[in-house]
Amino acid sequence: MMRSMSVAIAALRNHQVYMDVVSSNISNVNTTGFKASRISFQELLSQTLRGSSAPRGGIGGLNPVQIGLGMALGGIDTMFTQGSLQDTGKLTDLAIQGDGFFILNNGQNGYAYTRDGNLDVGIDGALLNLATGMKVMGWQADPLTGVVDTSQALTEITIPFGQSMARATSNLITSGNLNAQAVSGDIATSTIGVYDSLGVLHSINLTFTKGATANQWTWTASTTESGVSITPAGTTITFNADGSYNTGNPTTSLSVDFGNGSNTGTVALDFSNLTQLDGLSNVNSASQDGLPPGNLTTFTVGSTGEVTGLFSNGLNRTLGQISMANFTNPGGLVKEGQSLFVVSANSGTPQVGLPGTEGRGQIAAGYLEMSNVELAQQFTSMITAQRGFQANSRVITTSDEMLQELVNLKR
Repeated sequence: MMRSMSVAIAALRNHQVYMDVVSSNISNVNTTGFKASRISFQELLSQTLRGSSAPRGGIGGLNPVQIGLGMALGGIDTMFTQGSLQDTGKLTDLAIQGDGFFILNNGQNGYAYTRDGNLDVGIDGALLNLATGMKVMGWQADPLTGVVDTSQALTEITIPFGQSMARATSNLITSGNLNAQAVSGDIATSTIGVYDSLGVLHSINLTFTKGATANQWTWTASTTESGVSITPAGTTITFNADGSYNTGNPTTSLSVDFGNGSNTGTVALDFSNLTQLDGLSNVNSASQDGLPPGNLTTFTVGSTGEVTGLFSNGLNRTLGQISMANFTNPGGLVKEGQSLFVVSANSGTPQVGLPGTEGRGQIAAGYLEMSNVELAQQFTSMITAQRGFQANSRVITTSDEMLQELVNLKR
């Protein structure tokens, strides 16, 4: 009877732990990125009263006689199933669809891992987790080229609000017509604008001169701006008999030294939209890809973690790349509170890379991953824990009554 009471007491203790796990799950039903826990029990050691024996002669064998000594806590596992995504409309809110964790700098020369993508930009421009203040890790892009080198060590991702950026003209497309009735020596002029690497607009004059050969024009490029030099000065273009541009013309580009400390520009000229038809000569700049200076106004995060800055002049430039970690055994991670996990001896080392690659999930901007707690399951587990606790308390009551009867035998 004393043994039965000890067994029941251990069972009460473990069912209380069961209830603790359930209550923790329910309390975090609305916690962003929370992963529910599951408890499991195992049978405790059994006391053998009689061992087993093999059959012998005409007598059959005997099974062992054992009395169980109760139950014990088998484990508490973290369930890394996908939580539902909630639309927040905030572009810095990020949710992971699939496996993986955001990597945060814990400020102590180490990393923490989380599924909580409630992010924003700090006063120093760093992308950080709002719940902890820890900075999101990834790779910063080259500020001039926008190229991200993922072979480098992880670093904090900075959003350079207030930064201005321009783009030099590298391609210019012309359009218009050159008069088919022009005679040798007739000219047509056009002024085009190009930007240097500092965002300064420069004017270049194009002069088209009708040649002695049919359907052939010579063009030259010049400028009246002091200190600006252009090479080559020009070349010849031809048209087909129907007035269309002859696609066999060589590709034309200008090398422009702007003379103001900016990079020497190379501008590819596209004359393919020109025609030679009857009518006045009129050549214009249809489009060019240079941009004046503009300030960073906002940024977006793509499904594979690329951070793209949007500038007021229409320029889009890659600012950085968010990294993501995956683990061979995520259930082996240790919970640190605040929806954070850290590496343990049984989690494996973090496999760091780009979202959407090598088993890592993709990123959904404007969403948050909610808790994966299923209330129906938790309420059912609550009833199971209550019944288990109640039944074992009855074992103690009954054993007590049996002991009372034993004591009363002397009366």
